[in-house]
This record gives sequence, C-alpha cells and structure tokens, in this order.
Amino acid sequence: PLSAGWLPALQFVRRGSKAVTRHWKAMHFQRQKLMAVTEYLAPRPAVPPRCLAPRKETLEEDDGYVRLLRRQVEEVFRDNRMIAVCQYNSMPDEDVVLMRHYLRKHNIEVKFVLNEIVRPVLSQSKYKNLLPLFVARNILLVSPETKAKEMLRVLKGVPQINLLGACIDDTILSRQGVENFAKLPSLEASQGQTAGALALLPSQTSSLLQRGSAHLTALLDQHIRRLQAGETGSPAEPAPAQSLGAH
Repeated sequence: PLSAGWLPALQFVRRGSKAVTRHWKAMHFQRQKLMAVTEYLAPRPAVPPRCLAPRKETLEEDDGYVRLLRRQVEEVFRDNRMIAVCQYNSMPDEDVVLMRHYLRKHNIEVKFVLNEIVRPVLSQSKYKNLLPLFVARNILLVSPETKAKEMLRVLKGVPQINLLGACIDDTILSRQGVENFAKLPSLEASQGQTAGALALLPSQTSSLLQRGSAHLTALLDQHIRRLQAGETGSPAEPAPAQSLGAH
C-alpha cells in the first residue's frame, strides 16, 4: 500500500505563454491619404506679425482704497519714532483686545498691515532693509516714543506674537538689538550722567588752578600774624586749618 504523502516521480506541468491578440499593424495607404487630405491647416494671417504695430500695455491703476492704505503706512513710518515688526499667529479675539489694552497704556498702537500694501511703500523709502521681515502675516507696534522696554514686557506674556525687528529713531535693529536697547538707561538719565561727567573736569581744573593762590594767601596771613605777635610780644595764633593743607 502507498503512503498518504506519496507523489509521482514524474509530473506534467503546462507552461504556455498567454495569447496576444493585439499586434501593431500598419495603416492602409488609402487611409493614410485620407488623413493627410483632411488634416487641419491653420489659416495664415493677412498681415505678417512683424508688420503689425506693437500693442500698448495698459497699466492697471491702483484702486483708491489701496492708495489710502499706502498713504496710512507712510504716515505711520513718518510720525513714529519706534516701529516694531512682529509675526502674528492666530489667537483668540479676547487675547488680542487684552494685548492692545496693555500696549495702549504705554502709548503703543497695534497696526494690522498687508504685505502687498506695505512692501511697495518700503521699497521706495529709506526703510527698504525691512523688506525681508514682511514674508508672512505681520503686525506693526508703533509709538511716538521709544518704549522698547515696556513693549518687550507685554510681548513676553503673548507667545503668539514674535518680534522680528524694529526701527527706532531711524535705526534698524534686530530682535537682539531691541533687547540691548531696552537695557539702556533713559535719555534723561544719560543726559544727567553726561552733564555730570562734563562738569567734573572743569571743577577739578578750577580747584587745581586756585589751589596755589589759596595756599600762598594762607602762608602770607600766617607770616603777618607772626610779625604782629613778635612786635606785641604775644604768642602767635595758630594757622587756620585751610592754610595747613597740602601744597
């Protein structure tokens, strides 16, 4: 008896290729003639193109609203000493109102601008180096005063607003430059320090110039007192403390 797993030593397997029913066949010559005769030929122009007058390109005039927005941008850059460019990410309207409220306390206004409005204005002004900052949705933080320290303090609590750069007193600064500017003392304090340093040198020079004459006067006074004491026979009075100073 054969085992259950027995297989015959010789097996016939059919390995035939698939039947191909589509072969390339050349088009009949009569059909080729018909296709050549019925081929579409575009009509030639009556006048060659080189003889036609060139068309005048009509320049599209800017809309009145666009001109108004550009004029407002020019006024912003002309009337404010600090213009900060920030990247604006989506945030709730309540947070926007709260941020504008805190900035308005320091006399800082928020201006929403469009790149297609502000870029043509900057390209024709002295602020053209700010153009690389206007590549996404941006806002401007403007103020007639240099309130960089207060602006950074408010933006620290608003992560959706990223400071890219600023123009302060016609000087373009990066983010690091704005942070360094915020660490500087106020203008009044700097002016007071400068005035004190300038007044110190003349006072020292004046005291040095008067020191010799004051010392000579003290010596002469002491000599006169000694002469008067010798004539009267009374002891000489001690010299004042000012006359005993260093020579």
